[in-house]
Amino acid sequence: MLLKGKTVVLGVTGSIAAYKMAKVASMLVKMECDVHVIMTENATHFITPITFETLTGNKCLVDTFDRNFQFHVTHVSLAKKADLFLIAPASANVIGKLACGIADDMLTTTVMACTAKKIIAPAMNTNMYHNPIVQDNLKKLSSYGFEVVQPESGLLACRDVGDGKMPKEEVLVSYVLREIACEKDLAGQKVIITAGPTQESIDPVRYITNHSTGKMGYELAKAAMLRGAEVTLVSGVTALEKPPFVNFIQVKSAGDMFEAMRERFLENDIIIKSAAVADYKPKTVADDKMKKNDGNMSIELDRTQDILKYMGEHRREGQFFCGFSMETQNMLENSRVKLEKKNIDMIVANNLKVAGSGFGTDTNVVTMISKEEEVQLELLTKEMVAHKIIDEILKRKG
Repeated sequence: MLLKGKTVVLGVTGSIAAYKMAKVASMLVKMECDVHVIMTENATHFITPITFETLTGNKCLVDTFDRNFQFHVTHVSLAKKADLFLIAPASANVIGKLACGIADDMLTTTVMACTAKKIIAPAMNTNMYHNPIVQDNLKKLSSYGFEVVQPESGLLACRDVGDGKMPKEEVLVSYVLREIACEKDLAGQKVIITAGPTQESIDPVRYITNHSTGKMGYELAKAAMLRGAEVTLVSGVTALEKPPFVNFIQVKSAGDMFEAMRERFLENDIIIKSAAVADYKPKTVADDKMKKNDGNMSIELDRTQDILKYMGEHRREGQFFCGFSMETQNMLENSRVKLEKKNIDMIVANNLKVAGSGFGTDTNVVTMISKEEEVQLELLTKEMVAHKIIDEILKRKG
């Protein structure tokens, strides 16, 4: 699991959004994270400490002078143990105290003693949030190394509409994952990835496409981001949620994807083409022909631009290219031909004949093929496959 062996301390303050932190704690625990919760006294009016104790299996700390604690000096030992400290929701009061170095309760005392990364998510009335004093305090915390999660805009608990809403639980967890889930072995690298299907219009109603869902490419983008890369994801139309913390470019046709990649691929160190591009496009839009033939017609097709071949022919020194191959027969032989023909460093062959692999699944069975060797993976989740592919790229890239 991504957070196994990691410790996260959650600081919960007096805001109605405190109830959301129960789900955050639960999500982290399911990733095998050791979660500890510290609450301000005001926070206990919105959610009880026993809720967090039940979810985390650890004592929820509120009182600095509570004698029933697990560690020798609780605020110091817990601060040392933390891999990350997330203060959410963060009230204007606690933001002000932290910015001024005031440590008068268990939460602020532990924050002051903690040298780990600290993330703070403000949640309050929109007028309070935009108060210049609060904004100055947030800027001050940023200058001290705190990462500030920008609140969302919407209908607040006070029925005002505006900024000040704490982001969804999944967003908060994504900040935790980005910081501590993986070793940053791709730090300083720029990675561009294509994902999803392309669409080629036949007429205003119909189009040519394929069964790709984009899951593999999206997992690759997420994995590269977690490992410290600056990631650009060029995606066809999918039903997937955009991965956090990546530069996202939406395209539709193979031509759109080609142009997006042509403009950007030379800027990147690693290029991964996992998109299932439609190989053909109609020569002309079919509308007029359909009218003349009562809807019965044959469509003349042209091949779409071979994106990977173009990039392989125009690559610069130091780049690493990884393509994907999906073959129904002679998988390894045909994939090796593509590896040579397209002048790339590695190709990932999808095994469509094995249950649980291919389009639309959460698992995959692939063989990673380079000039030197073939590495076959067993049935794994696409998340795990993504990390295995990146491991192999780093091994080959050096």
